Amino acid sequence: MAADLPKAHEWQAEHLRLAIDAAGVALWAWNVDTDLLTMDIRGFQLWGVAWSDKVTFAELSLRIHPADRDRVRSAFAATRATLGAYETDFRILIGDEVRWIAARGQGEDVGIVGRTMFGIFLDVTGRKQAEEGHELLAGEMSHRVKNLLAIATGLTAITSRSATSTTEMARELTGRLAALGRAHDLVRPLPNGQGGAALLGDLISILLAPYNDLGAFKGRIRVSVERLGVGEAAATGIALIIHELATNSMKYGALSQPTGTLDVTSAAESEHVVLTWVERGGPPVDAPGKAEGFGSQLVKRSVSSQLGGSIDYNWAAEGLIVTLGIKRDLLAA
Repeated sequence: MAADLPKAHEWQAEHLRLAIDAAGVALWAWNVDTDLLTMDIRGFQLWGVAWSDKVTFAELSLRIHPADRDRVRSAFAATRATLGAYETDFRILIGDEVRWIAARGQGEDVGIVGRTMFGIFLDVTGRKQAEEGHELLAGEMSHRVKNLLAIATGLTAITSRSATSTTEMARELTGRLAALGRAHDLVRPLPNGQGGAALLGDLISILLAPYNDLGAFKGRIRVSVERLGVGEAAATGIALIIHELATNSMKYGALSQPTGTLDVTSAAESEHVVLTWVERGGPPVDAPGKAEGFGSQLVKRSVSSQLGGSIDYNWAAEGLIVTLGIKRDLLAA
């Protein structure tokens, strides 16, 4: 089979053209005196201009993205003084489409023939989009880590001021951080525009799962809410709120009793999703005094700043009822 292959000196023009087409390479020739460019048909297709024998670099420059135009002009003007091979990446605009092109050639007049230099254009749009995607992901992960560290730092500082002992501080802080961790474990893409993290029902169920086994029977916590996606920012706020309500219920409310029950339901309004937290079967509860603890302040701050909503408490004799309004367009944020 090797004997059938052409030797290096036997490559013909048609063979070279087949190889060039297979690689997606566009050829160009640039007259350094007249500024005229000659390209093959692929070059004209790549630039989105009609075929002609010659085109000036100035004419092609009109297609270059305004943010890259001066840089590309300077780069081409400097190519003759460049030592060795060079490569310049830039964007061009074809209507509303943005393409990335890599121009490659040899500097210092290497290979110049009759005042004409030669090189290639490559469509590198796919590679550039992949690089931008990686940069976006890296930036998002950095932002997420910074947010979590800021939350952890704030929780540590404020919990240290409100706790009466190191044991209590460790327990409360660990619980709040664990709730955040469980919420962020659910952050993943959802289909059909449902949001960027977990489904609301899944999120609440997982946050409450540790309390469901602490009673006389399993299933005393019931969650039945609208099918909605929850984004990262909203997941953080909801995790803190659910954890705080569950912690208080374990201390003073229905979850402090083996037979106490908790129901979390939702109602849909035009601009808000309304969650209702209903406790039954616990000890009699009284409304707290005017002075609010850190937990209550944290809940209110999370509801207003992260969820754009409100929270109301009804200290009924049968058990606590909490109504939480969440702005619908912030739920998936």
